[in-house]
Amino acid sequence: MSDTLYNDAILKLATDNPIDERLAEPQGSSERRSPICGSRVTVDVNLGEDGRISEAGMLVRACALGQASSSLLAAHVIGRTPDELAAARDALTAWLAREGELPNWPGLDVLTPALDYHARHASIRLAFEAAAEAAEQAQSTVKAD
Repeated sequence: MSDTLYNDAILKLATDNPIDERLAEPQGSSERRSPICGSRVTVDVNLGEDGRISEAGMLVRACALGQASSSLLAAHVIGRTPDELAAARDALTAWLAREGELPNWPGLDVLTPALDYHARHASIRLAFEAAAEAAEQAQSTVKAD
């Protein structure tokens, strides 16, 4: 392990997820898995009447980088729209591929040391991919009702 990759800030985030259980009856749910390392993240969401995330649940079984990314998502997911989550997912993917700027999501700069570790990118994206997919699913569920 590289000391710069697994620094104190990343390791603290990995153990500090503010959402540590799943929702009992989510409107949308998605599980994403990294085929490279086996990390897995499940995100559940409910939307409020305003179409924004009102509740979220998570189950994270991931490496330190996947856990840290999940914590950053969890800390700021409430109040976001499905479109905002999709934009964050896309921006994170582009940034990790060095094809875009640092995403406008609080705290993601802590993951900058992982830019050169391509095998870790899938794990870092898991929570954002699952959240965007769950929010899209929830939005479809709400519109169908």
